[in-house]
Amino acid sequence: MKKIILLLCFYFTVFFALAQNERSLIRDGNKEYKRKNFTEAETQYRKSLEKNGKSYEGNYNLGNALYKQGKQEEAVKYYSGSTELNKDKEAKERSYYNLGNALLKSDKYQESVEAYKQALKVNPNDEDARYNLAYALSKLRQQQNEQKKDQNKDQKKDKQNKDKQDQQKQNQEQKNKEDQAKNQPQQKSQPKISKEDAERMLQALKNEEKNLQKKLAKRFDATTGNPEKDW
Repeated sequence: MKKIILLLCFYFTVFFALAQNERSLIRDGNKEYKRKNFTEAETQYRKSLEKNGKSYEGNYNLGNALYKQGKQEEAVKYYSGSTELNKDKEAKERSYYNLGNALLKSDKYQESVEAYKQALKVNPNDEDARYNLAYALSKLRQQQNEQKKDQNKDQKKDKQNKDKQDQQKQNQEQKNKEDQAKNQPQQKSQPKISKEDAERMLQALKNEEKNLQKKLAKRFDATTGNPEKDW
């Protein structure tokens, strides 16, 4: 029984020493924070979290030290973590409020709106949170309008590029047709003649053939059948 009591005393002493060490580091961080030595405060808070990573004070205060140094994205991480580490309404509301501020500074307007809503859900009477929510909503609408304008510009530019490409394609197709027509042999159209002219030409050919036969007949000797020498 004595051994059990001694063992419990030992664990209690170790736990108490660690807790004291953690709180001591947080107190040191708070002193540096009040002196506006935010970098040193950050160091002390980080050391306290090495002792107890689930400490609300360590996470929340580290978020504050980072926020003061302009390290908004890191601050978001620790503020967000602190929201689940303390059930006290006032502490939870502070975490959500500061989380909203860090997100707002990071131009993450949609996320900041949600954080302020959570703060107001915990404490509906927080006028600062209400004001910041209204401001975040106005910035969100402005961002959405700008994104819509940029999207319309991109769509208009894409249409202009497509129209230009279509026109170039049509011009090229027309040029190809013209080049193809130039390379093909040109066929002369045959003159059209009337039926009467055709008959006269045929009759003239027949008469010419008769005259030719007569001339040939005179060139042959009736007895020998040898052609006469025409010299």
